[in-house]
Amino acid sequence: MAMNAVVPPKATDIETALRDCASGDKLALKRIYDAEAARMIGVAQRLLKRRALAEEAVQDTFVLIWRHATRFDPQRGAGLTWIYAILRNRSLSILRDEKRTETTDMPVAEETASEEDDPETVMSKLSDAKALRACLETLPPQRRGIVLLAFVQGLTHGEIAGRLKMPIGTVKSWIRRSLISLKECLG
Repeated sequence: MAMNAVVPPKATDIETALRDCASGDKLALKRIYDAEAARMIGVAQRLLKRRALAEEAVQDTFVLIWRHATRFDPQRGAGLTWIYAILRNRSLSILRDEKRTETTDMPVAEETASEEDDPETVMSKLSDAKALRACLETLPPQRRGIVLLAFVQGLTHGEIAGRLKMPIGTVKSWIRRSLISLKECLG
């Protein structure tokens, strides 16, 4: 007696929503979000240890789901497996990025900068590392502020984007370009 595998209704709903996403149906992405976002944040938070980073990973994952829904192939695996693989990969990328920006050398500031300080106040608290200060002053004020929020106050890209009400991609690219400029300036 052969038994037919019974596919849980939730799995078929996700796969149907992925197919609909591939066709450009934005409501299908919302259905996936409503069904999985809370659990995805929990999974990402276990990997990343911080809620803000987990939320960033989930947001990035939904952008990737939307962009790449046409790549989903139900013959290769379940829709949930595909979604959580994207989440895991995105979380690991964020974790790698965060580890690259960690510093264990001497503190940059003489006084501890508080989260309430604006970037220019933080700039004034920098120690007498004249070369760094001079290079930071060559950056446009808004880009300098974002660099200081990231590296002096320790905010994540997502936290900076939320605080400044800017797209996360803009924050990431400004930080990257600013660091390249600083590296060139410091020689």
